[in-house]
Amino acid sequence: MAVLNRDEKIAIYNKLVATHADAVRKGATIPYTSLNGHMYSMLTKGDDVALRLPEEARQPFLDKHKTKLVEQYGVVQKEYVVVPDTLLKKPKELQRYFDMSYKYVSGMKPKVSKKKG
Repeated sequence: MAVLNRDEKIAIYNKLVATHADAVRKGATIPYTSLNGHMYSMLTKGDDVALRLPEEARQPFLDKHKTKLVEQYGVVQKEYVVVPDTLLKKPKELQRYFDMSYKYVSGMKPKVSKKKG
């Protein structure tokens, strides 16, 4: 099975974000979504699509999709899972996890912005 390249993953990621009425894609070179200051999805520098899942969903996702937690700059990001290419090719199933990620972050206390306006 052919591996998806970065441009294909960006196209899939953009379509995924567009499926959720309240999601907004941010980031020019590193696409991501966030809500109330909490990131919940991204395309990593290593070209992995990553989702932030609640603890009770994380391990079942890792087992079912035979994937791993996101690692960036030598640090494991314990709330983020790598979405395998096989799942990226299943938009309905992928959307379910994206919605779960959004819902998880929507329950978090908003971060206080450090920007001066």
